[in-house]
Amino acid sequence: VIRRLPSFRHSKKRKKTKQIENAIFLDTSAIIDARVFDLISLGVFKGIFVVLESILLELKHIADSQDTVKRERGRNGLELLEKLKKTRGVRFMVLPELRNESESKDIKEVDEKLIYKTKVHKGRIITCDYNLEKKSSISGVTAININTLATLLKVRAVPGEALHIRVLHKGKEPTQGVGYLDDGTMIVVENAVEEIGKETDV
Repeated sequence: VIRRLPSFRHSKKRKKTKQIENAIFLDTSAIIDARVFDLISLGVFKGIFVVLESILLELKHIADSQDTVKRERGRNGLELLEKLKKTRGVRFMVLPELRNESESKDIKEVDEKLIYKTKVHKGRIITCDYNLEKKSSISGVTAININTLATLLKVRAVPGEALHIRVLHKGKEPTQGVGYLDDGTMIVVENAVEEIGKETDV
């Protein structure tokens, strides 16, 4: 009786994805918003800035849009990425798609790829998309929303504090004047309708 020898399958070893240290993934909304580039130049974020190939493709579609505003923002985003790539002291890379990954124009799928890749590389996402921020949080991925950051950095006016502002226009009431702080916070001034167009202490 010939005994059958146990068969050993030689499974091909999958190449381990080399982890990108301190990876900061930029999503489409953050790129076209553009404020993130100012924060990078200030040195607020440190690490390797990563853009997925699918996001670059999405950005190119926006840059080719029939809508003038979208086209302008898309092209500006691509120009800022090119500038970032050439900036000394800043590490930037485009992460290509794997061969077995099918490219999709669906925004939600791009978001899922972004969350997955960020999780693989133990990185962070910079975004302006509230839904992406929440979805990332559920998936255990840190997402920094530029809009949330801007809100946190707003000047907090203290009751009783004197402010010097320019009254720009009328308020809801006939006697009210309206001015703004440098961060865009609206200030309603009572009995200031005669001060419109002037700078005043309030």
